[in-house]
Amino acid sequence: MTSAFARPALLCNVRSGSHDPAVRAAIEAACRDAGTPLAATFELPEGEIPDAADLRERDIDLLLVWTGDGTINAAARSAAGWDGAILPLPGGTLNLLSKALHGDRPAPDILIDALAGKGSRRPIPTIRSAGGEAFITIVAGPATQWAEVRETMRQQGLLEAGLVAPDALEAMMNAPGVRVAAREKAYPAVILTPTEAGVRADGILTEGTIDVLRHGLAWLGGDFRDGPSEEIAQGETIILESDAPISLEYDGELAETGSPARFGLGTSAVDFIATA
Repeated sequence: MTSAFARPALLCNVRSGSHDPAVRAAIEAACRDAGTPLAATFELPEGEIPDAADLRERDIDLLLVWTGDGTINAAARSAAGWDGAILPLPGGTLNLLSKALHGDRPAPDILIDALAGKGSRRPIPTIRSAGGEAFITIVAGPATQWAEVRETMRQQGLLEAGLVAPDALEAMMNAPGVRVAAREKAYPAVILTPTEAGVRADGILTEGTIDVLRHGLAWLGGDFRDGPSEEIAQGETIILESDAPISLEYDGELAETGSPARFGLGTSAVDFIATA
């Protein structure tokens, strides 16, 4: 098989709970079988995420990012200006970007298709703000505290997660919510999603016990977007307001900003490979 790329490199996190030696061996084998063995491997946390200069110096034309969404985000921003392409592979907890570009598929299968040229290469829409850039979603509001519960459960187990869940529930129900500017209704969280047509804002709904339960399960079980919600607005720019500092989750990484906060549609500064 002739590969669509000549010099792939792998970025992975060997300390991640999702790091599977068997999957890594399959990734390496797929590159060898395509006639393009890995030209470099960047291992976190001991190593560093390569920047555009690192990738150009090694003549890398395809970066396989087999990590979670937060590290994919960091890798894409670090590689800005590089003329190669990034192939996100599912290697984290949620794998939202990989699912968006490839569907819910195993990493080796995605890689085999990409190396065979069975995919498209393009920049993707992003959301940009003063505090960062997101390639999948920004979640804004007190309900982002459920992300800490999810991480506690992943690292320490269900019992420890149960100890911090009441605080997340209290924040979701009673902390000052977030609203889109010029709208009266506030929400425990607003989900911002980049699309070709603009930034879409959806507010999560917690109008009864069932809604609250569904959101808790959605956050703990994987995709927070599975909970009940309603579309609020869509445009080139979305401005969010709150009566308190706004908690944020950029592609899985937590942050905070003041109110009001402006979020605009952007375009990734590096190409991605999509096989779906």
